[in-house]
Amino acid sequence: MENVAIFDSPGKGRGLKATKEFWAGDVIFTEPSISAVVFDSLAERICHSCFRTQDKLQRCGQCKFAHYCDRTCQRAGWAEHKLECSSIKAFGKIPNENIRLVSRIMWRLDKEGSVVSDMQLTTIDELEDHIADMQEDELKDFKVDIHNFLDYWPRSSKQHTIDDISHLFGVVNCNGFTVSDQRGLQAVGVGLFPNLCLVNHDCWPNCTVILNHGKIELRSLGKISEGEELTVSYVDYLNLSEERQRLLKAQYFFDCTCEHCKNRTKDDLKLGGREVEGVKPSEEEVKEATDFCFETMAKMEKARLSGDYHKVVKYCKECIEKTEPILADTHIYLLRIWSTLSEVQAYLQYFNDASEYSRKMVEGYMKLYHPNNAALGMAAMRSGVTHWQGGEIEVGHAMICRAYAILMVTHGPTHPITKDLEAMRMQTEMELKMFKENEYVYHSMREAALKNKPMAMMHEPKSVEEGIKNMFHRKK
Repeated sequence: MENVAIFDSPGKGRGLKATKEFWAGDVIFTEPSISAVVFDSLAERICHSCFRTQDKLQRCGQCKFAHYCDRTCQRAGWAEHKLECSSIKAFGKIPNENIRLVSRIMWRLDKEGSVVSDMQLTTIDELEDHIADMQEDELKDFKVDIHNFLDYWPRSSKQHTIDDISHLFGVVNCNGFTVSDQRGLQAVGVGLFPNLCLVNHDCWPNCTVILNHGKIELRSLGKISEGEELTVSYVDYLNLSEERQRLLKAQYFFDCTCEHCKNRTKDDLKLGGREVEGVKPSEEEVKEATDFCFETMAKMEKARLSGDYHKVVKYCKECIEKTEPILADTHIYLLRIWSTLSEVQAYLQYFNDASEYSRKMVEGYMKLYHPNNAALGMAAMRSGVTHWQGGEIEVGHAMICRAYAILMVTHGPTHPITKDLEAMRMQTEMELKMFKENEYVYHSMREAALKNKPMAMMHEPKSVEEGIKNMFHRKK
């Protein structure tokens, strides 16, 4: 692979560095998975070959487990599913996603050897498994998976030592990467990408990873010099430094020593108070407002799970009324309240309210995130659509243009989301031109169009904590 080279990264072990200069949006490398499987919870709703979300799927007639779009997808997936199919039938039940993934990887390595591609920089044997770092409760679940794997693994297949099996489970446990659906909006499965496993973490990285048409792309977020280490973020930067370090230690078994963690960069903004004419609230007032937000989020989540969205709105507005005068517009709990309220209001089709809070959320994100962060781009896209739905075409178009500029870097022009966004950008540009020529005619035509074709209900709001998740998957 000509763009990157393996090197010893100080304090991190092996890493990847650039062998040439890159600029924002450049694709440094692409990589297909050695294997990937659909999550257990989505096994009947996602195609097991192309990972598309479909309303009607055809079930495998033999194992009754695998589902496919059509015969084309079933034929395309048969090479990987063949051994899995007979094993599921013999086992008599469905093994979990970790066991299915390890089995598929093992079958492929048995057939093709440890290097399955000319572009592969490392073997599975060379990757870290971190078994020695696991806690007692994790080891208990880990041993259960291995025990079930041994019952599932067919006697007709090549037999492996417990050490080899354990190593592969450990590798999948801490190096699995989330596979998304065709539009990149929903995590639907997990796969293993060996070259990606060599890219180390930084809380303020110079690269991002996206899944595009079945392959991961490592993309540059800005200028990268020749010889510079390539990094991605394993966790969301919106977390406080201490929380990011806790998550990284618990999930990936290392202590983050990046500059942002050492200096606690922007932590003061994430839990700060609102300054008005040079006057800030006291620490006690900020703490009280922070605690109230935290309590509200728990109540909101309970109401959301019960489907009582009007109660979610009530809780959010009460919290905003009490805490917005005290907390900074970059306070992470206030941002979560704004995000949830804008999403629920859009779902309930109160677009004017939704647009106001989505705009505040984006403005807060812009002060915290890297300017080319994918989460910022997705938030701007959502805000732009909400403003457009509320008839605020000028702000809507500006937000969509901002989102498009970010996603051209993070996702690239061929990604389905970017293509959707390009269509939105052209639509809002045309409407904005019409609006500037004659506001009355624009609003009259818009109202007539909405009467003929009412806006569809938005997707149901997800968990307060979900938002844009990191793409690195780890079985709990």
